[in-house]
Amino acid sequence: MTNPTPAGSLAGRREWTALGVLMLPLLLVSMDVSVLYFAILAISADLEPSGTQQLWIFDIYGFVLAGLLMTMGSLGDRIGRRRLLLIGAVAFSAASLAAAYAHSAEMLIAARALLGLGGATLMPSTMALIRTMFTDSGQRAKAIGIWSGMMTAGIALGSVMSGVLVEYFWWGSIFLVNLPAMALLLLLGPFLLPESRDPAPGRFDWPSVPLSMAAVLPVVYGLKEIPSEGWHVGYVVSITVGLLFVALFVHRQRTTASPMIDPALFRGHGFAPSVALNLISSFAMMGSAFFTTQYLQSVLGKSALEAALWALLPSVPIGAAAPTATALVQKGVNRAYVVTAGFAIGAAGYALLALAGTDSLWLVLVACGVLACGVVVVISLITDLALSTAPVERAGSASSLMETAAEFGGALGMAVLGSIGTAIYRHEIPSSAPDPARETLGGALAIADRVPGLATAAREAFTHGMQGAAIAGAVLLAGAAVLAAITLRGVEVRTEAPEPERSHA
Repeated sequence: MTNPTPAGSLAGRREWTALGVLMLPLLLVSMDVSVLYFAILAISADLEPSGTQQLWIFDIYGFVLAGLLMTMGSLGDRIGRRRLLLIGAVAFSAASLAAAYAHSAEMLIAARALLGLGGATLMPSTMALIRTMFTDSGQRAKAIGIWSGMMTAGIALGSVMSGVLVEYFWWGSIFLVNLPAMALLLLLGPFLLPESRDPAPGRFDWPSVPLSMAAVLPVVYGLKEIPSEGWHVGYVVSITVGLLFVALFVHRQRTTASPMIDPALFRGHGFAPSVALNLISSFAMMGSAFFTTQYLQSVLGKSALEAALWALLPSVPIGAAAPTATALVQKGVNRAYVVTAGFAIGAAGYALLALAGTDSLWLVLVACGVLACGVVVVISLITDLALSTAPVERAGSASSLMETAAEFGGALGMAVLGSIGTAIYRHEIPSSAPDPARETLGGALAIADRVPGLATAAREAFTHGMQGAAIAGAVLLAGAAVLAAITLRGVEVRTEAPEPERSHA
């Protein structure tokens, strides 16, 4: 059995090996966000889902994951983060097996929901265990930098892996690859990972569970649907209802004796700005992905697998971004300055994207690489700040709040920037174009052979929409740079943390 690392001491070989084990669930959970991109055609041919069922196959994983993050983070603080991680690994494995051999669309949707449940237990547990194992601020910053890079790489790798596996195997193989990694986690986790929990957590606040889900799910649902369907009344109502439940959830946390999310977390100097800046970072990353994936396929004419392989290139420099940022902070550069620089770099990436034309492959790839590097710099440093500011006994709750903010930010980025791009596209497309062409670029290309010049006009209109959204993204990140400089000024990461409860289980 492994005990938590004593407060302020240096982690050794065991802890760094354990970090490698923790990267397994993180990689798989992040890959499952994008793993269906190239497998959906094979799934549709085999299971014949309806249009609604196909949407749920895609979306149910993210919805359940987002809705349960806060619940699972709080639960981990109470029953033990390692225990919850291993329970989640069992659930994730069972769901992967069920998904791989699903014989109907309904069964696959249920399996994807269970995958989301497992993912919600794994994500905050990995971050919270890093907080437990690495109590030295310098080592913790390095570990969180690795965590940030692995999460970003997993999202990029998921789509490519699905394309390769579907090319040579059947679609269920995209889920079966989860099993060896989870088996390794279950085998090594009990020996390498420490157990830690809040020594005095109080009663678990069960009424907050449905409140948190009612707060998160309608907002995320509405924001995810708006980019493709527009600002329909139903989606606006969904977001409004979710925001009302957000207010009820916050009121519950402030008034109950044993809240799921302790409001004292936000009194920690630097925690609240970290959550807000994390939301903006995810906004920027996912907002750009909405356009660049379509640009590679529909504007440049790349196949799905070709587009995914090209999209891997911007992730190459990410591996150096977080370590460089960490090294600068450890050498005495003010964290606020480095985070501000990260946002400025991200804004420069968006500015480059605004210069793209209809045949600008390398410019778009460079822009995405610059943007990703800036965002990863920000995420790694503010995640470290948030976990360092939060009491170690609340590490699970702190982690879940950061990840919930990331889910909100990603959905909001796609909704806002997607809506800007769509509005420009519809303004630019000729008024004489058929209705499907006026809706989306994909709709225009589907009928382009029947309307001379439509394909060229649609590609130009989409590119103009991407340019407009990129300008908005650049302005947002420039504002975030100013916000970071103001809110993080004088915020320092403490060198030592209170020692968590030792487990002798």
